Amino acid sequence: MSRKRSDEVIQTAEYVTIGELVRLTGVRYSTLKYYTEEGFLHFEQEEENLTRRYQRVQAIREIEEMKRMRSEGLSIEQIRQKRLEKKAGT
Repeated sequence: MSRKRSDEVIQTAEYVTIGELVRLTGVRYSTLKYYTEEGFLHFEQEEENLTRRYQRVQAIREIEEMKRMRSEGLSIEQIRQKRLEKKAGT
């Protein structure tokens, strides 16, 4: 079992776990897992223990963008389309 890192350490860490993202953003674990599975949250995976690591600044930015779009009433499919358009540069 791993040791829980302090909030101070998490807030300055380059990479965080999904559980730490829950603590940083207040978004439910199941929601973040869904966003990850849908490709909305990007991660790196350590080979030796298969832990997904999220780049803290980028992940928080992506989560805040998702929260904003959901609060505007956009569906997951609409969000997916907007993200694809943004990625394509249109």
